[in-house]
Amino acid sequence: MNKDFHYYGTYSAAYLSGYTHEESLQIARAAFFVDLCTKPVLNSVGAPLAAATTMLAMEMADAGADPISQQDLTRIWSSFHFLPYDLYSTRKGCGKKYMQKYHLICKPNGDLLVETVNQVKGKDLEAAGVAMHVLADTWAHQNFAGTPSRVINDTNYHFYEVLPDGTERKVNFFPNPAVPDDLEKGNYTASMRQGSEISVMNLGHGRAGHLPDYSCMRYKYLPAWADYEEVLKDNPSDFMYAYCQMVYAMKFLRGEIAAFEKAKYADDIVAPHKDKINEIFLKRQTDDCEDWKAFGESLSGQEVPDFETEDYLKEYRAAEGSQKDDTPLGRFILAALAQKSMVTDRVYKSGNLLLGMTGDYKKWGRRGMREYMKLAQEATKGGTL
Repeated sequence: MNKDFHYYGTYSAAYLSGYTHEESLQIARAAFFVDLCTKPVLNSVGAPLAAATTMLAMEMADAGADPISQQDLTRIWSSFHFLPYDLYSTRKGCGKKYMQKYHLICKPNGDLLVETVNQVKGKDLEAAGVAMHVLADTWAHQNFAGTPSRVINDTNYHFYEVLPDGTERKVNFFPNPAVPDDLEKGNYTASMRQGSEISVMNLGHGRAGHLPDYSCMRYKYLPAWADYEEVLKDNPSDFMYAYCQMVYAMKFLRGEIAAFEKAKYADDIVAPHKDKINEIFLKRQTDDCEDWKAFGESLSGQEVPDFETEDYLKEYRAAEGSQKDDTPLGRFILAALAQKSMVTDRVYKSGNLLLGMTGDYKKWGRRGMREYMKLAQEATKGGTL
């Protein structure tokens, strides 16, 4: 998903769930900032680099093949963009190394999604925004894993777009990010085919280009992890599920629902607006920002300003010492660290080291994972880990 859904779409979902205009903006800014929070951005304001939630292309290109570099990369992408669905699934005839990667495949409604939402209950609105980004991406990025792996994430020549009239057209992929995607001609940018198992070209949905992030896309392809058996991905339907689940999750966070459960959706609340939302989803364009912005403003009657990165950073930059934690970026950082630490801990306890090793700070102190340090500082001020 892109800015259109993560920012403007999340704003409207938050408003429908009962948050005020200002609260909805606060949630939406954090949800979108997940796609912007790189180590260079954090370094520019003196913030902890462990809070990075995404990576620049140049950072990924420079990532080493050593285990530490691979773990750092996988922690970011698996925690925020490709949340693992089932860490304990079984598959006959597959070795341990393969299964560790197979267990990182992202799908909606997994146990880690429930934890992602539950752990932000009662927290700041920035934490809700981070959780909504993670939730939404489980629908867009399903069937891919947030770790470099050819045997999991690769696709082959059999890749067809299902057009609105039901006909199928072969997708033409080109490894040139300088050329914009062309929906009319069916030409799209994707990562270059790379034989190395741990090449960043084989991370996430790189081999499928940006198709998983376009709401209008329906396509058939042969994922490597499925033994190259055909899978149909219906983004308009999946994105609607994501939207209704966000509204449901935020109703829970507001205390209007007793428990967050898998496969539950706020269909009743969204129903009066489904025709308009479907119209946005089905519109054949790569950027739905204007349509989502207009929809959100029609709900609240308020202007939804564009997101300005510098505005999100300046308050943190100007704050002194512990006051930084009470800025939008400071609250975002604590939420990001909590999410990354939780996911890493669950993956590690499943016997999978692809995200690295973590530890209980209360028990092991500084010998635990670096991400715990900022959380520990928060705990000493009366918070909880």
